[in-house]
Amino acid sequence: MTRPLVALLSGAGISTDSGIPDYRGPGGLWRRDPEAEKLVTYEYYMDDPEIRRRSWQLRRATAALNAEPNAAHRAVAELERSGVPVRVLTQNVDGLHQLAGMPARKVLELHGTARKFVCTRCHARGPMTDALARVEAGEDDPPCLACGGILKSATVFFGEPLDPVVLGDALAISKACQVFIAVGSTLQVQPAAALAGVAADHGARLIVVNAEPTPYDDRADEVVREPIGTALPKLLSGLAA
Repeated sequence: MTRPLVALLSGAGISTDSGIPDYRGPGGLWRRDPEAEKLVTYEYYMDDPEIRRRSWQLRRATAALNAEPNAAHRAVAELERSGVPVRVLTQNVDGLHQLAGMPARKVLELHGTARKFVCTRCHARGPMTDALARVEAGEDDPPCLACGGILKSATVFFGEPLDPVVLGDALAISKACQVFIAVGSTLQVQPAAALAGVAADHGARLIVVNAEPTPYDDRADEVVREPIGTALPKLLSGLAA
């Protein structure tokens, strides 16, 4: 018997149990500090050395790179190991799906990764830990060692387009899957949020697991409001059976 292809779109809510706060929830960073959004807005970041300095200090202070996968991340990896074809389409930049055991080739990082830096001029990349070590050593705004250009995290900032190849692959998976699970996502950030609608349009069973209502709840075959750390493992164990 052919097992159904499961696509899982994960948002910030899947990582809150790992100590990484969300951005748009009731207590999210953007609601608490609207100025913080400038730190990840491409135009502000490129034009203002003070924004870059604050951005590097925020990266240095955040615990995201030290976070560990939680039960929800592990449940996704366990489903893949059980033989069910799984593809993760994640809006998160924390790399926790891979740390939990999901093969990197089966994880599409729609918004990039915070675990690497990239040069905005020559596009050189490297481990974020290397750049943060330079900040720790006293560099407020470490330039690219290859060309002197401005470095940023390898995440998609506001004002930057998504990688068209990654988005194209995500669209193809959303059209081909039989089950599409949106977990921990407000389903408000486009174009990633639209993948839920694409999957439903192509006949997938749509399941939404999120604490707050989403714009796609009325299209879902099932809506789960229980805590993700317990609800997702339970849901995925049913698919593995």
